[in-house]
Amino acid sequence: MNLTQKQRNELWGENGPYSEIKLSIETRILDDTVSRIFAVVETNINPFTYRMIKKNRKEFKDDEIIQQLLDHVDYRGQEHGYVTCAFRAQLIDGDQDIMDKAQECVEYTKETLIKMHKYVMKMINKPAFVIRVD
Repeated sequence: MNLTQKQRNELWGENGPYSEIKLSIETRILDDTVSRIFAVVETNINPFTYRMIKKNRKEFKDDEIIQQLLDHVDYRGQEHGYVTCAFRAQLIDGDQDIMDKAQECVEYTKETLIKMHKYVMKMINKPAFVIRVD
């Protein structure tokens, strides 16, 4: 598959977008006190990968995580790509169980993004046609 310059930029642009997973702590302040604290896992998918997977969605029909990623994203431009919140839960008194669940989400999301990227790389490296010699 020959990529256009636009497709190359969507996959390997100088300023991103990278597919990435972020685990963060979100502190909400109301008036003069902390009202709540959340553990948040956010996922960015580069535009080319997202569009290629969406175009070939039927090949991932049994992969619930990929289906959810495809259905619940917001395009945030070239630099950030497609973004979704994969996990959000309130932390109460530094709840380790919630942090463990957030880290588990990071791991399976990482495996999913790698699976998506492997598929895209396979498609990119696939010859446009095969010459058969018998």
